[in-house]
Amino acid sequence: MTNESSSAPNFIRNQIREEIEAGKVDTVVTRFPPEPNGFLHIGHAKSICLNFGLAEQFGGDCHLRFDDTNPAKEEQAYIDAIKADVEWLGFHWAGKVRFASDYFDQLYAWAQHLVREGKAYVDDLSPDEIREYRGTLTEPGRPSPYRDRSPEENLDLLERMRRGEFAEGEKVLRARIDMASPNINLRDPILYRIRHASHHQTGDKWKIYPSYDFTHGQSDAIEGVTHSVCTLEFEDHRPLYEWFLDNLPVPARPRQIEFARLNLNYTVTSKRKLKLLVDEGVVDGWDDPRMPTISGMRRRGYTPASIRKFCEMIGVTRAEGGMVDIAMLYHAIRSDLEDNAPRAMCVLKPIKVVLTNVPEDHDEVFEVAGHPARDDMGVRRLPFTREIWIDADDFMEEPPKKFFRLAPGKEVRLRNAYVIRCDEVIKNAAGEIEELRCSVDFDTLGRNPEGRKVKGVIHWVSAAHAVPVEVRLYDNLFQVEAPDRDRDVDFLEHLNRDSLTVVQGCAEPSLAEVAPETRYQFERVGYFCADRHAAAEGRRVFNRIVGLKDTWAKIQKKG
Repeated sequence: MTNESSSAPNFIRNQIREEIEAGKVDTVVTRFPPEPNGFLHIGHAKSICLNFGLAEQFGGDCHLRFDDTNPAKEEQAYIDAIKADVEWLGFHWAGKVRFASDYFDQLYAWAQHLVREGKAYVDDLSPDEIREYRGTLTEPGRPSPYRDRSPEENLDLLERMRRGEFAEGEKVLRARIDMASPNINLRDPILYRIRHASHHQTGDKWKIYPSYDFTHGQSDAIEGVTHSVCTLEFEDHRPLYEWFLDNLPVPARPRQIEFARLNLNYTVTSKRKLKLLVDEGVVDGWDDPRMPTISGMRRRGYTPASIRKFCEMIGVTRAEGGMVDIAMLYHAIRSDLEDNAPRAMCVLKPIKVVLTNVPEDHDEVFEVAGHPARDDMGVRRLPFTREIWIDADDFMEEPPKKFFRLAPGKEVRLRNAYVIRCDEVIKNAAGEIEELRCSVDFDTLGRNPEGRKVKGVIHWVSAAHAVPVEVRLYDNLFQVEAPDRDRDVDFLEHLNRDSLTVVQGCAEPSLAEVAPETRYQFERVGYFCADRHAAAEGRRVFNRIVGLKDTWAKIQKKG
């Protein structure tokens, strides 16, 4: 996000630069303020990269603050996961981890201040009545019958609310602003609700909890935040954000700036819907590799650098509604892995090949580069024996004209090894292929055969030295571009039932012992990552990160 040479727009970066040049801002302070009620997703990654990136670029600070105002939906597990996600992406927050709950005492004192000023009151209307009294976009609201209580009565009721004398929903504290405002957010918004819930940070100290709107801006002000960056859904809340700053003795005056959220096709990013996928067992937890959560993308094998590159590519604008092609994300991942992932061979659909002119005790070893362009990745040793595995997709009994792989009587090169010819196909009683019998041209190691062209190259693994691996082939979780666009259709109806296929493959010996989250290019197949849970348990499981074919790059070249 800090690459100034990027052609992607970033209007917030431009505005801050102008403010600094004009002397309006000295030290830039931003914040990333997630609610700890779920795991972070790709949309949050954009916000993380933006807020931390702005602070990095302008030599300022970015705070990590949990806006923890709803203890009924918050968990320590979410806090831990969010901290891990931010660190994994390569960012560091300034100072300690902050919580809005750190400021509950100050917020309560400011609520009392509004009450004393006649700008807040305790309301006895029920939640349904409050919604009814609020009015609509075309009709003004009506004042609550409790709106004109005296400051003394309101202060007493507020204190009794804090002590837990009333039931949940029995009373609320509301700001006294304008019930006829065209902006519904200014129609006496709720400041405090009664909740008899234990809080993960404050325990049972509080029986009332502040609303997000009342908490957010004041927390920014307490922390000296200069730029409160949020998505466009909060644009209508900005007048309320500023009303609180105008009417409270806050120590600083942060500025709210809105940008367009990330809409990625074939994906949902609603926390409620993501939680439903987890709770209903559609996916295997928040870090399932099909989930758009940062932890899910990490487990699948995405790299921090690729996610940051993707966020840089899409830019920062105020244009809402545009859909980003997931192929752009895959392109960012491939670009990183092409340069940084070591190579290996793995056969996903093994079919046995017996090389009839190779002695049974033959055990030749080829030394091959770990990466074709990276000397620092060393070499890997590929044993070559009489029996090998090839992929079933690389053989056809009756191939079409441009099938340049193995077929009866045809030749193909084994990657990094010899040219072989298929001489015989062995089948079982059911007519299924059991093995292929082939012969090797030993004069073709590192050179072309004499007097003929062999166009095809296939990957292979020695049967005697093969490492059994489980390979999980992941695809998009949804089969339509906008799975939650139609409100009349349950988004679960659009699930891709083939989003996960599990196969048992055979890998070269270099994959016998791999660390969790090690990434490879399986030659001719795609990019894969050692599943961190399975690797920690001593099991060899590889998740497909992305295939080799880059559709987005091709589209860009055509454009």
